[in-house]
Amino acid sequence: MQGLFVTGTDTGVGKTVLSAALLAAMSRAGEAVMAYKPAVTGLDEQAESGPAQPWPPDHELLGAAADMAAEGVAPRRYGPAASPQLAAELAGERLDRRELLVTAAERAASAAREERTLIVEGVGGLLSPLADELSVCDLAVALRLPLLIAARAGLGTINHTLLTLQAARAASLNVRAVVLTPWPQQPSRLEQYNLEAITRAGFVEVCTLPHAEGPQIAELARIGAALPWQRWLGRRPAVALPA
Repeated sequence: MQGLFVTGTDTGVGKTVLSAALLAAMSRAGEAVMAYKPAVTGLDEQAESGPAQPWPPDHELLGAAADMAAEGVAPRRYGPAASPQLAAELAGERLDRRELLVTAAERAASAAREERTLIVEGVGGLLSPLADELSVCDLAVALRLPLLIAARAGLGTINHTLLTLQAARAASLNVRAVVLTPWPQQPSRLEQYNLEAITRAGFVEVCTLPHAEGPQIAELARIGAALPWQRWLGRRPAVALPA
């Protein structure tokens, strides 16, 4: 099975934009793709933001980028802005560890059968709880997909990113890269220093994802096109033949 698991150093660090950019860029390159996110929370807050809110909920954005129904991307959707475990509890439900693992495995098997590249987006940070005795990290381990870590470019990112790398490697996850997002057109000395420090101290490739002007698929494909996703998938990019 071909795919990538996108996690983050925290919530709100750009996981969904990174995931959607990968899906859009892959699709534009002729790749058959599939998106999966075990749960989406915080839908109440997005609804309250009103029609001026330009970005759709995570599952809708990922669905649009993968040409899938939004409900097919995230089987569990909750209003409160909380961990999936707590959001489910507030909704009078309970997330079951075995059910989450089985559902994820079924999605992975479906992607493999249909020869689609699977992009899985986690929820919150790598150690965020999904259910009793099940974290995002546990789910990533179960799926055995290479890992991308979305991280902020600004102040505080070094510690958060190195801790996430440490947790990922302790779980024997295959970290392909850290992606700093959004990366400004003219990075400050602080942002450039952060990139260099994470590369050096984390012994990891650090890439950057530019700011997306909006949720349009063409814009997401544009910013995702520069990411070395073919190499992250273990392939060699096609070599252009001379005209």
